[in-house]
Amino acid sequence: MTILLINIKELLQVRDSSVSKVCGRDMAVLPSIKNAYLVIKDDLIADYGEMHNIPSLSVDSTIDVQGKIVLPTWCDSHTHIVYAGDRSQEFVDRINGLSYEEIASRGGGILNSAQKLNETTEDKIYEESKLRLEEIMRLGTGAVEIKSGYGLTVEGELKMLRIIKRLSKNYPISIKATFLGAHAFPLKYQNDHQGYIDLLIKEILPEIHRNKLADYIDVFCETGYFSVAETEQIIKAGAQFGLKAKIHVNQFNSIGGVQVGVYNHALSVDHLEMMQKEDIEILKNSITMPVALPSCSYFLSIPYTPARAMIDAGLPLALATDFNPGSTPSGNMNFVVATACIKMKMTPEEAINAATINGAYAMGLSASHGSITIGKKASLIITKPITSFYQLPYAFGSNLIETVLINGKIIS
Repeated sequence: MTILLINIKELLQVRDSSVSKVCGRDMAVLPSIKNAYLVIKDDLIADYGEMHNIPSLSVDSTIDVQGKIVLPTWCDSHTHIVYAGDRSQEFVDRINGLSYEEIASRGGGILNSAQKLNETTEDKIYEESKLRLEEIMRLGTGAVEIKSGYGLTVEGELKMLRIIKRLSKNYPISIKATFLGAHAFPLKYQNDHQGYIDLLIKEILPEIHRNKLADYIDVFCETGYFSVAETEQIIKAGAQFGLKAKIHVNQFNSIGGVQVGVYNHALSVDHLEMMQKEDIEILKNSITMPVALPSCSYFLSIPYTPARAMIDAGLPLALATDFNPGSTPSGNMNFVVATACIKMKMTPEEAINAATINGAYAMGLSASHGSITIGKKASLIITKPITSFYQLPYAFGSNLIETVLINGKIIS
């Protein structure tokens, strides 16, 4: 099946295959072609260029996108889409003055989600989760990472990972699975941290490896959750089973999580609302991608990741949703891009780079996603007729997406 897109107002994020991420000043550069064409062959990008250079082709379908902008689909590298029920009551509790930490200390938060998940059947959770996955696909996401972490038991964590695997099998969107058993300590292990860590390492990790249920391992490295030493113990154990690290760090406090991530060659360190100079310095020239989650900051009314300081220091930055029932009940990457511009003072070019090519890097998908590159997946956003791609973050409350293609096929 060959599809030809013609009269593209502007084709964004055109890159050579050698570019896997962009850093510092380069994040302000978003290569594009105006008045362009693009050829899709089966599920891949086969060719593109200026309209006056369009070759003679035999195609199955031609789509005229006059006045519309085409860009790669969003790459959302941090979500918790698989969960049971919701935590809307906690939303009201926060409005009434309780903090995220206070709610957690009363048995809410992650432990609340864990109880609901363990009480809900696997099929029911799958049905709830697939609706969320379908929603983000319609909103332009073409690759997504999904974490476990609401089981906090052997069966609960494996159940979540089985659901993620099932979603990956049944939907065209590229999905990466992350084992986040170290999301919080269950009540029975509050005074026996090592006992729970042993459960993760000795019982759950071998099962994950045996059944090929995860690509990465994650830890919530934070005061009141997992210490730096505990985090390092867990990610080193994951490495023994072939799971590279992606770590929650610096959401409420800077305690050394960024450093342990860099020292252990983590693929990404995520949240980063509370960054110190030493955190920024250690990330320089590392392979670890910093990931900001601005809609989490918006929802919890906590500080935003200091994007300007990080980019100006020469770092790369990715953007993701953190879609979860407690701190970010939204998987809308369009809102993330807009919020990064409005609240974090990122330019539209920087934000789109962060949500596409750098997001792909943060999932290990640089070879297949994140840019308009020959040989990459034909996962594309076609906007409605707009004057400029600046409208995407500017009109933050409007859906400016007309069509989404994932692997060369239109998503209805």
